[in-house]
Amino acid sequence: MNIQPLPVLIILVLFFIFSAIKVLREYERAVVFRLGRLVGSRGPGLFILIPLVDRMVKVGLRTIAMDIPPQDIITKDNVSVKVNAVLYFRVIDPSKAVVMVEDFLYATSQLAQTTLRSILGQAELDDLLSERDKLNLQLQTIIDNHTDPWGIKVSLVEVKHVDLPQEMQRAMARQAEAERERRAKIIHAEGEFQASQTLANAAEIIAKHPQALQLRYLQTLSEIATENNSTIIFPLPMDLIKPLLGNPAEKSKK
Repeated sequence: MNIQPLPVLIILVLFFIFSAIKVLREYERAVVFRLGRLVGSRGPGLFILIPLVDRMVKVGLRTIAMDIPPQDIITKDNVSVKVNAVLYFRVIDPSKAVVMVEDFLYATSQLAQTTLRSILGQAELDDLLSERDKLNLQLQTIIDNHTDPWGIKVSLVEVKHVDLPQEMQRAMARQAEAERERRAKIIHAEGEFQASQTLANAAEIIAKHPQALQLRYLQTLSEIATENNSTIIFPLPMDLIKPLLGNPAEKSKK
């Protein structure tokens, strides 16, 4: 049985053509190696590789959201907590991401975990709970500086959850309760002080204008004599009682 060489040659040519044509999506790049040497990156769209000579490594350029597992951290004030975070980054230089590091995903994950333990271990617990924006920016800056030689850009680092021990949660609850009681006592004292100032001012006005006391007396009677009250109140002018009371200073002299 004889095999015709022409069909076999056509099949080989078609195989080489199809193996040479590559198509990449908009968010993909191909790092091309020619006989082991770096040629550069190709894509997106259609491009051609030399069969058996060129090899490519496909790299995605989309932003990657990487979850940083919970890390055991001892803060600066010796409090043991568990902290996890999320890291957002993307590849901006595919050639460096392939050549400069063996596995950029694994390397970035390990770097993020060690940096999280190192930076948060230098902060106190109050700063860890109240100044997260500052710590997030510090984490982003440090990780981005270390991943820049790998062609990776870190866009955001967010601390998601801080797991406190039960004893520390109860202590913080007692502290918050004591702080609220302190504020309540201060507000009550300020209210008493303002009330005393107002009463002193009112006493000075009544001393200068005795008629004001009579008006206040009539206002009090009008408040007592409501619609559903069966008590009948007859206001008695103070001028009629004043001669009967006399002057206390003159009685003391007698």
